[in-house]
This record gives sequence, C-alpha cells and structure tokens, in this order.
Amino acid sequence: MAHVLIVDDEPDLAQLIDFNLRAAGFSTRVAPTGESAISAAREQRTDVVLLDLMLPDMPGVEVCRQLRATTDTRDVLIVMLTARGEEADRVRGFEVGADDYVTKPFSVRELVLRLKAILRRSGQGQDSAAPLKLGPLTLDVSAHRFYVEGKEVTLTTLEFRLLEHLLARVGRVQSREQLLEQVWGLSSNLETRTIDTHVMRLRDKLGPARAYLETVRGVGYRIVEPGSA
Repeated sequence: MAHVLIVDDEPDLAQLIDFNLRAAGFSTRVAPTGESAISAAREQRTDVVLLDLMLPDMPGVEVCRQLRATTDTRDVLIVMLTARGEEADRVRGFEVGADDYVTKPFSVRELVLRLKAILRRSGQGQDSAAPLKLGPLTLDVSAHRFYVEGKEVTLTTLEFRLLEHLLARVGRVQSREQLLEQVWGLSSNLETRTIDTHVMRLRDKLGPARAYLETVRGVGYRIVEPGSA
C-alpha cells in the first residue's frame, strides 16, 4: 500500500483528497504547513508527497528543496499542486526536484489516476523489459534500478526518465527542446535551466562513468561510450 502525504492548508480540499485516496487504497497523512510536512516525511516512510505550492509558512518549492536535500526524503516522489496553469510555475517546480504536477481545479478521479501513474513509472507494476546497458552502466527499467560498475545508485524519477531517454538513443544528441518535450512534457520554446540542472545532478551520480554523459555545446546532451567515436 503506497503512503501519500497530503500537504495543503485548505481543510475542505485536504479532507476531500484524503477521503478519496483512502477509498482508492492509499494510506494517507495530512499536513497543513511546510514545516509539518517536512517533519511528517521524516517521521514516516512516504511514497508520494502531494504538495501545494501556496502554503502559509513557506513556498511549496522550498519544501520540495528541503525534502530533496535530506537523505531520508530525497528519493520520495513529489507531485506539485498549483492553482496556476503557466508553464513557468511547473518549470520552477521541476527545477527544485518535483516529479509531476496537477493543476487546480482538478477532478479527484484524475488525481488518483495521476498518482497511480507516477507510482508505475517509479517501478511499481511495470512490464518486464531488457535492461539498458552501456559499459559500466546498467539501467533496469522493469525494476526501476540503476547500477554503475555493479553498484546500485539511487535516481529520482525524473533522473531515471532522463537517463532512460538518453540510453535508448546512444550516440544521438538530444537537444534541450527535445528533452523538455519528451521527458518533462513541457513546451520546447521555454528558456530554462531545468535540463542543465538535472543533467548536472545525473552526471554527479554517474561517478566514474560521468564522461559517458556528454555536453554538445550549443545543442544539447548525449550518452556515448568514451573512445567509441
């Protein structure tokens, strides 16, 4: 049973979400502030944080940033709730580590389906598929696990999707615009450092294999085996 932490200061909405998620088979906990959300996530193992951007004590993006900066919570799935539909708000959330977003107003049925979808993408209920391998890198898509030289490395959901996208296209340069559209689902005409930030974090996690992730100046990024050209 997946556990969802609902972070929203609107009591009626939080109760509605709580009731429907429990009816759908989730276990839940409600936190009305950013501080209480951070404490709750550290106290109890959480699979998904459903995080409102507008909180009374601190912005939702700051809660997201703190969760990502703490060892115990850095890998939790984070879904942003926002009343704003502009892409710039979603980009800001992605830049600090959000995995997905839902724009208010939304139907509760849509929300339940989105949460189930992000949990599937994170590795639950996926069909078996052959691992993607290159040199010391092994990405086990079906198990949602990643290894460098046989040692498991933890990736966030977006880092996993980004690496999967690049490994499936070894040697082929992927522009920032392509990555925004195909990995993030955002408009390709946005000017943002979202891609660069996530690539930097992903490259750090590759450790001794960091040279496999190349920057093609002025174009984008690609995965390539060093010395294969």
